[in-house]
Amino acid sequence: MSGSTFTLRLLGATATLMLAAACGSSTVTSGAGQSATPNSPTSPPGGVLGVARTSLGPALVDSKGFTVYMLTADTPGHSTCSAQCLQYWPLVPAPAAIRAASAQGVSAAVTATKATTGASMAAAGGWPLYTFVKDKAPGDVSGEGVRTFGGTWYAVSPSGTAIKAAPAGVPAASTPSGSPGNGY
Repeated sequence: MSGSTFTLRLLGATATLMLAAACGSSTVTSGAGQSATPNSPTSPPGGVLGVARTSLGPALVDSKGFTVYMLTADTPGHSTCSAQCLQYWPLVPAPAAIRAASAQGVSAAVTATKATTGASMAAAGGWPLYTFVKDKAPGDVSGEGVRTFGGTWYAVSPSGTAIKAAPAGVPAASTPSGSPGNGY
């Protein structure tokens, strides 16, 4: 897709959202009365981030509904995930226009930062964002608590902080210390 096509689609999505807001339309995601199974993410057309209910509670998801993670070895605005790391933890690409990057329910500031490869990636609350290749369906949280590539991976809350809880009935996954990448 060319840059001008992406920009045009992004502008169209932004205009649609503004029109919906002006008409008083809204989408509400509530955890009350819902099971711990994922629901449809609240993400604008063309948006990068949304919020979905997972077994960990509300979590940030990418435009396809997959759980978004942060790495404790990173620092706000700085990714440490190498090219090898990115094979297992693909970055969430930054949109051309950050203003349209998040949906209702995302309270974290959504920004862009650079991956170690130089690619532009999304960040929430300053933290670089990734997905996990072992998550096979929207709402999966198999990356929660994994210890590899110099830190621990956590799903990200709508406020841009780590969700530090093991999924219900599933122990936090880990790899032996000193052996990044084991278990892949």
